[in-house]
Formats: sequence, structure tokens, C-alpha cells
Amino acid sequence: MTIVHDRVLPFSPTPHLEGTATAGGGTDAVALGRRLRHHRRAAGLTLAQLAARVGLSASALSLIENGRREPRVSTLSGLAAALGVDVQQLLDGGPPSRRAALEVRWERAQRSPGFESLGIPEVRVGPGLPDDALEALVGLYETVVGVQQQRAATPEFARAANAELRRLMREADNYFPEIEARAAELVRAVDHGQGPVTREAVNRIARHAGFEIEPVADLPASTRTVTDLENRRIYVPVRGGHDLRATALQALGHVVLEHQAPRDYAEFLAQRVEINYFAAAVLLPEASVVPFLQRAKAARDIALEDLRDAYAVSYETAAHRFCNLATRHLELPVHFMRTSADGVIYKAYENDGVRFPMDATGAIEGARVCRSWTARVVFDQPTGEVYHQYTDTGRGTFWCTAVAEQTPNGRFSVSMGVPFDQVRWMRGRDTTQRRVSRCPDPRCCTEPPPALARRWKGKVWPSARAHSHLLAVMPPGVFPGVDDTEVLGFVAEHAPD
Repeated sequence: MTIVHDRVLPFSPTPHLEGTATAGGGTDAVALGRRLRHHRRAAGLTLAQLAARVGLSASALSLIENGRREPRVSTLSGLAAALGVDVQQLLDGGPPSRRAALEVRWERAQRSPGFESLGIPEVRVGPGLPDDALEALVGLYETVVGVQQQRAATPEFARAANAELRRLMREADNYFPEIEARAAELVRAVDHGQGPVTREAVNRIARHAGFEIEPVADLPASTRTVTDLENRRIYVPVRGGHDLRATALQALGHVVLEHQAPRDYAEFLAQRVEINYFAAAVLLPEASVVPFLQRAKAARDIALEDLRDAYAVSYETAAHRFCNLATRHLELPVHFMRTSADGVIYKAYENDGVRFPMDATGAIEGARVCRSWTARVVFDQPTGEVYHQYTDTGRGTFWCTAVAEQTPNGRFSVSMGVPFDQVRWMRGRDTTQRRVSRCPDPRCCTEPPPALARRWKGKVWPSARAHSHLLAVMPPGVFPGVDDTEVLGFVAEHAPD
């Protein structure tokens, strides 16, 4: 998204102080005032001299010139006559000089609704303020506003950031050795051997990093965890819909990976990916998972449910971890999706050539998956049952395995797939389930059947469900959706005396 530095914020004139009949109703009072001042100075008149000619006080004329009062039509006509110009010369046209244009932009800026929120003190524009200083003020302000407007376009900004992040993950085959190394170091530090990482092992890992994990029943509703950096405590919920080991490790990941408060959505999303990766790397250590998967590949029996069960993690965590390691260690290109019951993509990754639905920017989050894909067909199966399917697409045939799970936010499917020429390594390759997807051709599944469309044309008005978290603006250095007052009050209440 391009930042437009010359954009001028809309300005609403101040209340009329001279009466109800004003000069043109919608006239820009600031620009009119600057034109009036320009013509007064060109005529060699002082404020007091011109004011006397039209029966005004000097202070009243000053308010008009500064754009803080709109003159009545009769007053404006008198001013034009006193200056020897037409009324239209005062009403129309752009600022009479570069200096006047800068003054207009700065006045508009200072009167804009959001100016005070920037914490910039008011700067009066007088003859003693050099042109270059005024130009710097205007340029800095409009740059800041441009960045804020970019961040305020939250869905577009977040989607573009997601597309760029997914590109970086694809280039790295979704494998990040620095995070693997940090996770492995902590796993070794607590002498973890084989099998699932227990909650007590997670507690020991936190202590090794200098933190205590404190389960609480009153965690702020807007948070999943809260970390008190001063007292070295990580507060997690006593119970919830998530694996509390993963939840605690994700919070610890911010500390271990030395994150700072995110400056924008791109950094916020990157941090989310990194802490999820860190948590999975601890719960499914590379040193033991890779041999586990290599044995499964040798037996041509790779199955995410085995990985899930062997390490006591969710199916989604197992799928994420498999995608971290599959290309680097098994030479398997893969794709992954987390999809809602209505087919909307929430998370996705690919390096196997599959074509996800996407918009013109390359963003896929919020797009709807073809009805023939495994990620959607699985919702027709019993919850929790593993489903396998081949899907013929315009980019080739892909085999996928998927599970639909119930969550506090509804049903979601987690699917992982490989190209047809790699299916020989996977359990479930003998499935007879096969579908054809012609998407993005709208005739595949996005357009209703013609007879149905004709029958109900113009007679139905659905109300779409809005995802409110996509609409929240993210100022720099804060966390979207978090109630800061609630969080700080919680930390103060739980901090040791």
C-alpha cells in the first residue's frame, strides 16, 4: 500500500460567530483566510486598517484570516471592495503562494480530530516561523498520518503481511534452525528423554529460563497468557480449550526469542509464527521426532495421528510440526490448512505447488476453499475421524489427510497434503475417495446452480458474520485486542508484596 504524503485531512469549520448567512456554506475557511491575508498584504494594509474600512475590529478580522470564523456574505463583499478584488478571488482558487499552501495544510492538521492523540504540541504559524521549518512540520505530520492510515486499513495490511510471511516460510521450507537450536537447548537442560514432554518438564524449562508458571483462574478475558517480566512470572489459565503446555511455552517463547513489543502487524504475525514454532519444537523435539518420522517413511507408513499420539499433542500441533520437518529431513514437499466449517482459510502453508484460493495481493486468509477439497469434505465425516482423499486440480493431483475438531470457536478442520508422486510414503494412500476441483473457475462451486440462482434472484439478503479482530487498528508497540488497563491491574494484584 502506498503512503500518500500530500493527502489533506478533511476540515470542519468552527461555529459561525457573525450570524447564520455565511460565505458560501461549504467554503474552506482556512483557505479563504489565507487568500484574504495575501490580498491584504499585497494592498499594503495592516489588520487594523482593513478592519476599519469594513467596520470590524482587528481581532475579528484576525479570526477570519486564521480560518476560525466564517464571514457573512455582506462582510466578505465589503472586504473584497476594500481590497479592490472580486469576491470570487477570495472564495475560489488554490492558496496564493507556497507558504500559504503550507499554512493551510498545517492549520487543517492541527484542527483534525486525531491531532491531539499524537501528543504533538500546537505550533502557531507566524512570520517568525521559517518556510523550511513549516514544511518539515507538515511533512512529518502527514507521514505519521499516512502510516496510521496504512495501519488503520487493518484487513489489507494484515493480509499483505500474511502473504509476505508465508513467502518467507516457503523459501525456508518452513524450517528455522535458530528456533530449533533454542528449543533443543532447553529440552536438553531438563534431561528430557523420549516421549511426551510433561507439564512438570515444561515447568522445569521455564525455571531454567528464570520464570515460574502460575496457573490462575482470573486471567484477563482479552489474553491467553500474561507475563510479568519484573517478577519473572508467566500467568496461564487454570483450564481452557488449549494445551496448557503449549500455551505456557508460547508465552515463554517471547522471552527466549527476545521479542520486543511489535511495531506493526507484520512483526506481530511473525512473532506469533515464531512462538508457535518454538512451542512445537519443545513439545516434539527435533532430535527424537526426526528418527521417528524417518522410520515411518522407511516403512511407508507416515501418519499424523501417530505423531499426535506419541507426543500427546493436538492433531494441529502434529501437523504444524510435520510441516516444519518434512521437507528438510524427509524431502517431502507439503501443504497445510486450518479451515472453518464454512470453508474459510484461517492458516495455510505450502511448498508443494498446490494453488490456494487467493486475492490479487496473494493473500489467502479469509478466502474460501473449494467444496471438493479434503479440508471441507472432512466436515461430512464424524468429528475426530481421520479422512483421506485424492483431489484432482488444475495444478495436479494431491493426496490429503484431515481431521475436523470441535473448538470453543466452532468446528475447524486441519488438513495436510502432498503431491501425488509422494503419496507412497503415507498411510491412507489406498483410499478410494476422490474428488475433482475446477476452482478458481466459479462454475466449480462458488456460483449457485443456474435454476436456483434464477429462482431467488433479488429475494435474499444474508448478513455476513464479521470477524471483529480483523477490524481493530494496531498502533505501534501494543497488542491488538488486549485491554491494557485490565492486564496491568491484574499484574499489580498478583505481584508479590
